[in-house]
Amino acid sequence: MLAARSLAFGFTSREVGRDVDFTLASGESLAILGANGAGKSTLLRTLLGVLPPRAGRVEIDDVPIASLSASARATRIAYVAQQHTPAYAFTVLESVLMGRAAHLGVFARPGRIDRERAHAALAALGIDALASRPITELSGGERQLAMIARALAQQAPILILDEPTANLDFGHRARVLRELDRLRATGLTIVFATHEPDHALAHADRALLLADGRPLVLDTPLRALTPANLERLYATPIRLVHVENGRYACVAT
Repeated sequence: MLAARSLAFGFTSREVGRDVDFTLASGESLAILGANGAGKSTLLRTLLGVLPPRAGRVEIDDVPIASLSASARATRIAYVAQQHTPAYAFTVLESVLMGRAAHLGVFARPGRIDRERAHAALAALGIDALASRPITELSGGERQLAMIARALAQQAPILILDEPTANLDFGHRARVLRELDRLRATGLTIVFATHEPDHALAHADRALLLADGRPLVLDTPLRALTPANLERLYATPIRLVHVENGRYACVAT
């Protein structure tokens, strides 16, 4: 459903990374890990079609993403950025309803079904009580949840998230991760960047480790997130601890 073919990514004046190859089917999830500056966000923006590849290509259902219009991309991929600073005091519900734009005509207004989808997304993340609040008055964590809700309301088959649990408290972090697991089980393809190896171990089918823009390893999380690979990635000693039922956690030593 989503593929990167010999992908090199970066900006007009500078290459950030290269040699990225993967194919994700419906219902698969990929975690992308790397130190600050490794190129995770730039790679995500290239997968979205926001940045053109410097080499190679990104495909959705074997169609190059570069050949799709912005509206066609919006029906196929939803995106949650790392940070969102709202310019206008739309309510949370209005902000989430913006995720329905790809399903509406040029001058159409959101209808009953659109509002139902928006309220369902808010409820799934436990923030339906914020629906009437201006988004400019929310905390950073609450705004992040609202942006995830907007992406869920978009109902695209591919969901790309850049550090989706950043700034969230423990309860909301767990709720977001459970919702991503539920969506993956319904057939969504999910790509998320994270600084948390534990999230990749528990919530991804595969893990891509980026070191200076190049893939260090792409494999199942348990095979990719070895102490040696993690130490190379984060320049600190790390060990894996067995928790229960085949689940592991990363501990800095």
